Amino acid sequence: MTDSHTPSGPDTENMHAAPVEPAQTAAKKGANPDAGNAPGWERATLEKLAMAALTEQRQARRWRNGIRLGWLVFLVLLVWFGMERGGGSADISTPHTAVVKIQGEIASGSEASAELVVAAMHSAFEDKGAQAVVLLINSPGGSPVQAGIINDEIRRLKAQYKKPIYAVVEETCASAAYYIAVGADQIFVDKASVVGSIGVLMDGFGFTGLMDKLGVERRLMTAGENKGFMDPFSPQTEKQRAFAQGMLDQIHQQFIAVVKAGRGTRLKETPEIFSGLFWTGQQAVDMGLADHLGNLDYVAREIVKAEDLVDYTRKDNVAERLVKRFGASMGEGAVRAIRSLPALH
Repeated sequence: MTDSHTPSGPDTENMHAAPVEPAQTAAKKGANPDAGNAPGWERATLEKLAMAALTEQRQARRWRNGIRLGWLVFLVLLVWFGMERGGGSADISTPHTAVVKIQGEIASGSEASAELVVAAMHSAFEDKGAQAVVLLINSPGGSPVQAGIINDEIRRLKAQYKKPIYAVVEETCASAAYYIAVGADQIFVDKASVVGSIGVLMDGFGFTGLMDKLGVERRLMTAGENKGFMDPFSPQTEKQRAFAQGMLDQIHQQFIAVVKAGRGTRLKETPEIFSGLFWTGQQAVDMGLADHLGNLDYVAREIVKAEDLVDYTRKDNVAERLVKRFGASMGEGAVRAIRSLPALH
């Protein structure tokens, strides 16, 4: 009985070992990869992190170097443009005709401002090689103040250096531009140039009638009854109009006096010559507003006897514009910072 129900030894071992062996094998297979690969995974992760940090540092270093290089290039260009004044050489010993251009509107801050024109004339007169100075003019006019400064300096430099100065008109020499030209020893024009406009104006707009139709009320508060008399939205009284006209008349008389002093007996006065009208170059010569027909090359060749032309014109160069913009930005930032401060009580 016992023998028939009891399995033999080898069979018992086989029956118990068969299900255990796969479990142990599976345990070993599951444990060995974790145990063997854990150190390598940590090392690889640390290496990746280290490499990422190094890459980021390299990129940051490249950006810093690039920014520094950019600023270096900017400073080099700033210095280079600052040295380039846009004019001729400051000390040319060979005989030549010095040229100073007056183009566009004559106004403060423009390329035809008194600051730049006077600086150019100084360089031209001081140059020992300059046999004469030519003002090459193509301007419709502008500020009488700027023109007056230039005209005064022309007369002073002529007396100091004893050099002749000529005005050569291209297309236009009107109003404030002619104010400058009469300071020259002679004025040369093209037969089709526009010359003259000896007068003064003050322009603006008035919208009071339109505001009345629209039912708009202007609320302007001033201290002083005439403080807002140039306001386009306020009516102008006869007293204010007379005051403004008196100013214009006075400036006009100053203009006329400068023209008469510059042209002298060459000027053939007529009632219309100071009326603000303008004429062709040929008419200007006939009226004594100009002397001769001729261009820049003609004056250099036939009058100055020095064909080589050297341009002394000063220009507001790139470096100066950048500096001005930077200064304006800094000033604006300072004003904003001050305004943001709490008020003191």
